[in-house]
Amino acid sequence: MISPWLIAALVGGVIIVGLAVYAGILLAKLRQQTQHRRQAIAKRNDRILDSVRTIAMAVRDDQCNLSEGAIRLTNLLNALQFDQPRDFAAEYPGLYDLYDKVREMPTHEARKQLKRNERMRLDLERAGHEGELEATIKIEVERLVSLELPGR
Repeated sequence: MISPWLIAALVGGVIIVGLAVYAGILLAKLRQQTQHRRQAIAKRNDRILDSVRTIAMAVRDDQCNLSEGAIRLTNLLNALQFDQPRDFAAEYPGLYDLYDKVREMPTHEARKQLKRNERMRLDLERAGHEGELEATIKIEVERLVSLELPGR
């Protein structure tokens, strides 16, 4: 006759082995999900970085005005994802300063709704900010043209 303790020990052992296998399967799935997530983030960062370089070249070559470039570049830089956050505002202070100065200015339909003299006033204000920061921004976009992500 088999001892009830032996049966309980065997059942317990089977349960523990089953739970260990299940935990192993879950850990493997977690590793796989983490790897897929990292690959997706890397792919997204690469697309964003391509856009950053393209816009930086356009600003550098005067194909895009400084204000529009600052708005686009700061938003793209802020969208990049890293394990350790980067302070792009400190790395590119001219772009971020211009962005802060022009981001509230109306665009598109809101701009069309303004009176002509108000549009001209805003254009002069924006041009003044651009003139003040142009030299700094030109240096910064030159660095952005060749920006590389860490670990690449």
